Amino acid sequence: MKLIELHILQSFPVSCLNRDDVGAPKTATFGGATRARISSQCLKRAIRLWAKERSPVLYGGERSKLIVRPIADVAQKHSVAPEKALELSKKFCHQLATFDESAFKKNPNILKVKTLMFLSPAEREEIGKELAAILKESKDDKALDKRLKSAAAKVGEAKLKDAADIAIFGRMVASDHSLTVEGAAMFGHALSTHRADNDIDFYTAVDDRQSEDPSIEEEDRAGSGMMGTLEFTSAVYYRYAGLNLGMLEDGDHLGAVSPEDRRRIVDAFICAVVLAVPAARKNSMNAHTLPGYVLGLVRPKGQPLQLINAFEKPVSARNGLMAASVAEIKQHWQQLQNTWGIKPSLEVSIPDTPFKQFREKILSHV
Repeated sequence: MKLIELHILQSFPVSCLNRDDVGAPKTATFGGATRARISSQCLKRAIRLWAKERSPVLYGGERSKLIVRPIADVAQKHSVAPEKALELSKKFCHQLATFDESAFKKNPNILKVKTLMFLSPAEREEIGKELAAILKESKDDKALDKRLKSAAAKVGEAKLKDAADIAIFGRMVASDHSLTVEGAAMFGHALSTHRADNDIDFYTAVDDRQSEDPSIEEEDRAGSGMMGTLEFTSAVYYRYAGLNLGMLEDGDHLGAVSPEDRRRIVDAFICAVVLAVPAARKNSMNAHTLPGYVLGLVRPKGQPLQLINAFEKPVSARNGLMAASVAEIKQHWQQLQNTWGIKPSLEVSIPDTPFKQFREKILSHV
């Protein structure tokens, strides 16, 4: 397995980047200590959207339940009448991900399926073309329904050269495992390098015209209009992301993209992993920072390897947590190399190397 691996240390101030079911920052126990946590799902969402914004042509995948109308629109482009196109699309999408009849009965304008589907523009195009061909070739409704059952194969035939996000992040289709795509990227949950407890923020909001409210006693009019609490944390996190280059280079997974486009795809991925930050409470806490340390590795073979055990013993703060965390990860990485004979093709780090050169050195191995 040819791998690009990114090991990132990043300090976030007061924040709640990833919430649990009660709105508190997520946590985990590691090394017998409570750590702040950002789930891999949360990180992947931020990274995928960042890469899509940077390179929309190559990261063109879209994950949604609202796939009926877009597919019908393609069928219309291939000379299918609007009402018939919607009917065919509904039947096909029902085969693929179960059409949501209850939502449709409540509002006929709601055309969606019950399961999120991750599709590329090329896949939607192939499906729409196939629906038009099926309608033209089918003599009756029975023959039409039979052909629709096999139409999902057209999804798998379309290469993902316009949807690197599907190739990198993967796709799971329970109704048809032939459409499932194993993601080329691997992510770990981000954990704080040290013990971290959630704190509580007590806040109030002032009613600008409360002094004019006759329902409030005069002595109470100087008070707030409302009050509440929310939880937050602050921490130095270790983040990991790996990319299986072999899956992107074999031609079957991503499709026949040019070497230049492949490098653009990998470059957008590297940028997104390093720079993307989950957007939760961005207006009230704005915890957007840049990493303090990034170790980039290219390894010609071997399995993905996190360096989280550098922090199995929580780092303690004397002269700040970042410096201590950087020292621990460097020592741990050196120990692993000495003990296990790990020999990367490339080892490069930030801030020792500027970000542009950091990326160029990694991309020279793609």
